Amino acid sequence: MRRILTLLILLSASFALAANPEPQKVSFASGGEMAQGLLYLPSGSGPHPALVVIHEWWGLNDWVKEQAAQYAALGYVALAVDLYRGQVANDPDAAHQLSRGLPQDRGVRDLVSAVHFLKQRKDVEAKRIGALGWCMGGGYAIQLAVAEPSLRSVVVNYGSLPTEQTSLAKIKASVLGNFGGKDMGILPASVDAFAVQMKQLGNPADVKIYPEAGHAFENPNNKLGYRSEEAEDAHQRIVTFLSRTLQK
Repeated sequence: MRRILTLLILLSASFALAANPEPQKVSFASGGEMAQGLLYLPSGSGPHPALVVIHEWWGLNDWVKEQAAQYAALGYVALAVDLYRGQVANDPDAAHQLSRGLPQDRGVRDLVSAVHFLKQRKDVEAKRIGALGWCMGGGYAIQLAVAEPSLRSVVVNYGSLPTEQTSLAKIKASVLGNFGGKDMGILPASVDAFAVQMKQLGNPADVKIYPEAGHAFENPNNKLGYRSEEAEDAHQRIVTFLSRTLQK
């Protein structure tokens, strides 16, 4: 049944994508700089719920663009923020350099500015904005939830998690997390500790650890680590979670 439901969702998304195939390039103020991204619009005038979509350490590449387009097809105004200002890595060394060269405060500032940009749009319902990220982007998604209390929901896919109680207490968004049990960077123990702390703070996080999955198991471009069944389950969890927390 789950597989059939996922196929129906993807089929409906493909029809919607045919109607809105091209994103809009947008810029918005972030401190004294201009941040940028790609804006994917759903069909209809709205107002719609919205998502800030945050890329992996590779940058705003085709896979992340596909994810943003897919969520737009499901009814969200999806803003894929380009934290690297146009740069995209094709190998791990380059990705490492780009991620290390991104000041964390600038990255968070760009994402907070993206939320404010979405709030000002007439086709966005300002009180129904969430964030979604993978890998580095998952870590930035939860940092955005710390910095922007108006965020309604946040999805962290194998991203690093905050540990300080003062930071966790600032998270008002509903939290969903998908993690790999064999991830050597984001250890299951840290995920469990995060879940315990969030529960103690009265905002339980819905986290799931896939025992046989490693890092980046949702991305088919990860030839050695992609796991189709776990990726499909994680995707369905995300779709259901966002529908519950952002859709009317």
